[in-house]
Amino acid sequence: MLDRRLLMQQFEETAKALEERGIEREKLKKYRELDKERRQLIQETEQKKQYRNEITQEIAQLKRNQENADDKIQHMKEVGEEVKALDRRLHEVDEEMAYIEQRLPNVAHADVPVGEDEEDNKEIRRWGEQTKFDFEPLNHWDIAEKLDIIDFKRGSKVSGSRFVFYKGLGARLERAIYNFMLDQHTKHNGYTEMIPPYMVTEQSMFGTGQYPKFKEDTFEVKDERGLVLIPTAEVPLTNYYANEILDADQFPIKMTALSPSFRSEAGSAGRDTRGLIRLHQFHKVELVKIAHPDHSYEELESMTRNAEEILELLEIPYRTIVLCTGDMGFAAAKTYDIEAWIPAQDTYREISSCSNTEAFQARRAKIRYRDENGKTRYAHTLNGSGLAVGRTFVAVLENYQQADGSVKIPEALVPYMDGITEIPVPEKNK
Repeated sequence: MLDRRLLMQQFEETAKALEERGIEREKLKKYRELDKERRQLIQETEQKKQYRNEITQEIAQLKRNQENADDKIQHMKEVGEEVKALDRRLHEVDEEMAYIEQRLPNVAHADVPVGEDEEDNKEIRRWGEQTKFDFEPLNHWDIAEKLDIIDFKRGSKVSGSRFVFYKGLGARLERAIYNFMLDQHTKHNGYTEMIPPYMVTEQSMFGTGQYPKFKEDTFEVKDERGLVLIPTAEVPLTNYYANEILDADQFPIKMTALSPSFRSEAGSAGRDTRGLIRLHQFHKVELVKIAHPDHSYEELESMTRNAEEILELLEIPYRTIVLCTGDMGFAAAKTYDIEAWIPAQDTYREISSCSNTEAFQARRAKIRYRDENGKTRYAHTLNGSGLAVGRTFVAVLENYQQADGSVKIPEALVPYMDGITEIPVPEKNK
């Protein structure tokens, strides 16, 4: 969440920054009006309660003097009803303010480009030459079906649309990809490997900003505990330190985890309906950092490099872009997207998104630290994909396909495939 002081003390600057993120100024004006009413209600309630206490004392004195206190008692009841009415309205105002502030996105960092959508994102670098072939390249779903390593039909039969079975060398390749990523991040990049819960509470979802605004994008467990299947390991990893006060000497805290990600993909009807790009369940290796505010943007740059290096080691061409204000995620103050080259689509597709949320998530999840003066402050939290495993699988199939339909295994993955260097076309499909 945003610091309330931004809306109260720096209204014009904050309103302008949030307008760039699609928030109408009227909503912020409404928030300020509610805050003014709230302050008045608190003042009036305190005055009424103090007055009621005075009447109570007067009644007690009258009773001690054996005098009639009926009028005072009746008046105290009336004041009590007035206090209840004020308290009810104060509760309503608090709820209205919370509704607004819980749905306000983060303010973008000063160097984030202003724009409306992905067309206004800014490319900052590229790596590798776009893969070219002397034959017509196939889409990854055609490659996978020809190699008999993904079963799309039975995935739909068992679980519905946008679910798949990996099988044989396809399952082996998926496992090789995420084991390679985890080894790279833990052995070379200094992250601590975690195995998090795959279900979390609604409070955890609130902490990282998925709830309440994006509730429709999740799968909820229908029981009394109110658990939610994680849309990303960012949620349990970030909330690992929720409601804690950390020692600044611990920073940066760096965690990584492989987990399934469960997403309803609400609002994505008609997009990427074939293949592995947009599934309801997919694996992702997540990177999370808890950092000192003075160094969080250095940590964002290094996290982004950690993700880019995976593609470089796999020798998959990519580009890195900085997202504009209109295309960033809800909690992000700045985001880099890394997009892998997908030959059959003749385009780059997102394979990682690395963001600094500054104190936005920490304020919601109450992740704090003590500074050198012993004062409690909010930490900065960062998250990124290191990488999305299914989309890396796609990039490998399409960039390493061969004329006969087989797929060469990237050199970096061969040790994780027990020396297998190629996925051949089965005899039945030749």
